[in-house]
Amino acid sequence: MGKTTAMYQMVAHLLREGIPPRRLWWLRLDHPLLIEVPLGNLVRSILDKNRASAEEPLYLFLDELTYARDWDLWFKTFYDEDWPVRIAGTSSSTAALRKGKGESGVGPWEEQYLQPYLFTEFLELVGHPVPLPLGDTLAQTIAAAIETSWESPTLAIARRRFLLTGGFPEILLPFKDPAVDEVSALLNAQRILRSDALERAIDKDIPQAFGVDRPMLLERFLYTLAGRVTGVLSPTTIGQALDGMSQPTFDRYLSYLERAFLVFTLPNYSGGEAQRQRRGRKPYFVDGAVRNAALQRGIAPLPDLAEMGLLTENLAAAHLHALAQQSQVRLYHWRDRDDEVDPVFDHPELPLAFEIGSSWRHSMAGLRRFVARYPRFAGRAYLVAPDAPAVRASAADGGVGVLPLDLLLLAVGAQTERELQRRLAV
Repeated sequence: MGKTTAMYQMVAHLLREGIPPRRLWWLRLDHPLLIEVPLGNLVRSILDKNRASAEEPLYLFLDELTYARDWDLWFKTFYDEDWPVRIAGTSSSTAALRKGKGESGVGPWEEQYLQPYLFTEFLELVGHPVPLPLGDTLAQTIAAAIETSWESPTLAIARRRFLLTGGFPEILLPFKDPAVDEVSALLNAQRILRSDALERAIDKDIPQAFGVDRPMLLERFLYTLAGRVTGVLSPTTIGQALDGMSQPTFDRYLSYLERAFLVFTLPNYSGGEAQRQRRGRKPYFVDGAVRNAALQRGIAPLPDLAEMGLLTENLAAAHLHALAQQSQVRLYHWRDRDDEVDPVFDHPELPLAFEIGSSWRHSMAGLRRFVARYPRFAGRAYLVAPDAPAVRASAADGGVGVLPLDLLLLAVGAQTERELQRRLAV
């Protein structure tokens, strides 16, 4: 994702601002000469040599910082004791970063979630942005787009490429070329995702961070989730398929994959918090293309309508998950016997419910029963499909509207970028 490049850019910026080079230190903590040296000893020796002060702090750039033992505790020490340092660090292991943050206790940590590219960002990358009128909430943005007689541009090809390639910019860049060989680009993307996102996480990052003693079982568990994406999780069924995996192991391995930002799960929406936690969860991939890479699906999903339906639902859920992370809104699915709605965006004032279908002729029975049970969603419940017209829910029969998939993706993408700017006070 360009982490080291971003730190080089920080160094260049500080030099342009007049910071003397002697106050800038770059340490590769995976270097054989540094890997066994306590981080506190390294930083103390640099501070002593340079006579740093609060007025003239040192800037330390720590590449692969999780190779330093107890890095998180040292960071807390630097902060609590006001060491005269400003630190930027990187790590290729998300799991190790999050484990360190959790184990060092409550303190000066603030986590900012940066999702893979959204569909809006992909369109900007390839030079075809699609602007939307933006409201304060997702419900208002959707309503504004419908009121302005929004008509979907031809985005089906771009959406298909994005769906199968994934949200990592370096593998999306080839699509800036109109003459790109689409099949070759898609297959190459899946090879990169399998080696960089999957094999590194399963074989190295998660075992290193959490001490997994059976990485092969963890890998099989991930493949099993990939085969059951968007379905309700059954620990018993999955445990039987994986040679008797116990419930505690199931829960532990699922948490590892979630903390590594590979998957997320949605609990079932209901009237009370206790019921929400007890009932079945649905698994989704943070990036649906990682699921395809795990199963080595290549371009096989393209002619398979059922599989494309699962990937489309995952795409919509992943976008809403990104928005939920930025806006601190809870995200659910809802299932009651044969009725289901997903995802459910539980905004405290303007909640939204969606059912993702392959066609706008998909049944609305589940949405109507959901609205009847939870009237606060009336006028803000939508059937979403690639070929759907835009019909505002508040003006539709039964309080259930219809929404084009591309409009939902664009609205969620634009709203997510706004919420991130708010959190960063940009």
